[in-house]
Amino acid sequence: MGSATVIIFVLGIANFAISRAVFERGHPLFVRLPRSSQTLGRRAALVSEFAVLFFALLLSVEGWPVYAWAYGVYTLVNGAAAWLILTGRV
Repeated sequence: MGSATVIIFVLGIANFAISRAVFERGHPLFVRLPRSSQTLGRRAALVSEFAVLFFALLLSVEGWPVYAWAYGVYTLVNGAAAWLILTGRV
C-alpha cells in the first residue's frame, strides 16, 4: 500500500464527512422533497461516493498513483460545493 492509497483513503473519509454535513444541514430544496425521496437521495449519494472512492483506491493500488491527484481535485470541488451549500450561498 503506497502513499497514494493512504491519501485517497483519508480524502475519502473527508468526502463522506462533507456529504453528511450537507445532508444534516437541511437545505430548503432538500427539505421540500418527500421523506422517501430524501432517504433515497441520501443512499444514492453515499453509494456513488463509495463507488468513486472504491475505483480510485483500486486504480491507485494497481499502479496508477495519478488518481490520488484526481481524487484530490474531486475532493476540492466537493468541498467547494459543500461550502456554498452550508454557508447559504446556494
